[in-house]
Amino acid sequence: MRVASQKAVVIFSKSSCCMSHAIKRLFYDQGVSPAVYELDEDSRGKEIEWALLRLGCNPAVPAVFIGGRFVGSANAIITLHLNGCLNKLLKEAGALWL
Repeated sequence: MRVASQKAVVIFSKSSCCMSHAIKRLFYDQGVSPAVYELDEDSRGKEIEWALLRLGCNPAVPAVFIGGRFVGSANAIITLHLNGCLNKLLKEAGALWL
């Protein structure tokens, strides 16, 4: 949780995960610069993955935190984007200004 609250948007990802790639691309395309933690490239990746699973992130990646709060994985983020709620969350967290 400490790591997840250090930036407006934090994504826990795996470099080989296609859904992680799609979610990162979604944020980049909107002009958001998330902090991205690639668990398969981090020496503590397995430990972080277990912590994410204990928080209710299933699957563990991609796990997206906005404003220090766990928002969800790929399905939740795509749903928020499609219904127009993602931009509101991003603005409230200070990740978007438009």
